[in-house]
Amino acid sequence: MSRMIFVNLPVVDLKASMAFYQALGFENNPQFTDDTAACMVWSETINVMLLTHDKWRTFTDRPIPPTTSSEVMLAISCDSRKDVDSMNEAAAVNGGTADINPAQDHGFMYNRNLADPDGHIWEAMWMDMSAFPKGE
Repeated sequence: MSRMIFVNLPVVDLKASMAFYQALGFENNPQFTDDTAACMVWSETINVMLLTHDKWRTFTDRPIPPTTSSEVMLAISCDSRKDVDSMNEAAAVNGGTADINPAQDHGFMYNRNLADPDGHIWEAMWMDMSAFPKGE
């Protein structure tokens, strides 16, 4: 089996969060989805588990941070600069917030940050390693 990552995120409104992630290009895996959780697939190896607060609390007693705080920034690769822009545009019109930090354009790498409806931060990024600056 390939190594995989399942990012678990507490969400206030499961249906709204599912719609948000679908608008960004994630697909729902109904095999791991019910009224308390949804598995949203980015790739063969990257999955995001959206968990209601009650479901989240079955895994940990630690408090759920407020939407104004940050614990991690999750970076996911896109196929093009246009896809990075499209993801941010989709975030803005589907309950999230686009460009929570300034966009960064380094020529070979381009990224923009967005937040989902619960304040979880995502960095949509595109990189062209053939354009990576050569060392001296």
